Amino acid sequence: MKAAVITFPGSNCDRDMHVGLQRATGIAPQSVWHKDTSIPEGLDLIAVPGGFSFGDYLRCGAIAARAPVMNAVVDFAKRGGLVLGVCNGFQILIEAGLLPGALMRNAGLKYVCKAQTLRVATHDSAFTAGLGDTATYAIAHHDGNYIADDEELARLMGEDRIAFTYEGNPNGSQMDIAGILSENRRVLGMMPHPERMNDPALGGTDGERFFNGLVGALETA
Repeated sequence: MKAAVITFPGSNCDRDMHVGLQRATGIAPQSVWHKDTSIPEGLDLIAVPGGFSFGDYLRCGAIAARAPVMNAVVDFAKRGGLVLGVCNGFQILIEAGLLPGALMRNAGLKYVCKAQTLRVATHDSAFTAGLGDTATYAIAHHDGNYIADDEELARLMGEDRIAFTYEGNPNGSQMDIAGILSENRRVLGMMPHPERMNDPALGGTDGERFFNGLVGALETA
């Protein structure tokens, strides 16, 4: 699997994403800077990592979503490429129009940072096909409260596009939503960080299973 990781000013999880992908694929992901106007040829996956892109000014992800490279990312997604957005990356994908809804300030108005158990709500995607019924990843966010109107929530539920839900909702997200899929199921946005649970020294290895499952799904597709 050939992957690339997008880096913006303020990204701070790009290195962790590189490590997670390289361990699973045996191939170092390519690095793409936010000012680039194109992405490498032959990619299978683009990862948009967590952090505080552009200092979270205006809205989380709002400036990054308008960076030059995002035109190429949106085009890649529309052509069926796999795109993974984690935490700030999820916020960026929403701001770029690749996923519906919005991510608002946590209901408790506090930054939340802890290990979080999730329910895997669907296995019908390359991202989740290799997972069990639950997974524990790290969460670290101040603006992870997922909201959408009733029609959009019904559509997400009816189309089986809710990828992950929280056990013990930490931020007030509607329907406990922790991650969602695009209509073609090729774009995943999620607030929890699998790349931060990728080694026993980091507190768990469920993230390793996430990346290995993604590679396995692509190899058998």
